[in-house]
Amino acid sequence: MEPEIATSAAPRSAQVPLAVRLHLGRAAVQTIAHRVGADLLHIKGDTVDPTLRPGRPAGSDVDVLVRPAHVVVLDSALRRHGWSVYSTFRGGSPFGHAQTYRHDVWGYLDLHRFFPGIELDAASAFARLWRDRASVTFGGVACAVPGVAAQATILAVNAARAGAYARTEVDQMWRDATPRLRAAIDREVRALDARLAFDAAFGELERHRGARTYRLWKAVSDGGGRAEEWWGRLRASRGIREAFDVLVLAPQVNTEVLSHRLGRTPTRSDVIGEFFRRPLRGARRIGTRHRR
Repeated sequence: MEPEIATSAAPRSAQVPLAVRLHLGRAAVQTIAHRVGADLLHIKGDTVDPTLRPGRPAGSDVDVLVRPAHVVVLDSALRRHGWSVYSTFRGGSPFGHAQTYRHDVWGYLDLHRFFPGIELDAASAFARLWRDRASVTFGGVACAVPGVAAQATILAVNAARAGAYARTEVDQMWRDATPRLRAAIDREVRALDARLAFDAAFGELERHRGARTYRLWKAVSDGGGRAEEWWGRLRASRGIREAFDVLVLAPQVNTEVLSHRLGRTPTRSDVIGEFFRRPLRGARRIGTRHRR
């Protein structure tokens, strides 16, 4: 029998132990997806094969990768079942890859329409991952997950933008991997066109210095400032229209980020103030990096 899908009228997520919330949250999201016919792969956190991350905590939110053609129908269904948008594809990250939702019971959900670092087109990449999927049960519900080699690839390309601890973790994963698993990961990296981000996770980004996306990955993996990030986004653009969108967005204040920082909806004065404060913060950051 399908689990009951909780609504926002239920007790708040803080009252549910984290591990339980994640397991049942995945079951709830999967149940919604099943009802509307949306294909999704559960990724990261407690879905990862324990041989890749022994002793690693389960994470703090639910992450799923959705078949691109099914994003709209799943988004609509999530909203009907108590999930509210916390940050959008447009405002959530430099890659525009994920939309974050919040539920009063289950907490946060990151819905990925593609995964940064995988440069194969999103539909083809999902089809490959879906073809080799496995299954893990959460809360009595079967949830599709990528195969082990694909999981390792996703962990590595995620580590390229997730900081030093995550990179140390994938270094250990690679050292512990058998020759057979390493060969399978290498095949997955090539098939998904993920070599640049995979190499960046292991400190070898400079091998790709002339690549279209090099500047963007340089900014996100080295902790570059706003100027470096937007220059990287412009260089990574595919065609004039995408480049134009970047140029239009660059000077705008990200009101989603600002509202999260303030804990309320920004006023017009807040937005104007943020517009003029950003260059000052950027100048200070550049000065600090120069002194270092």
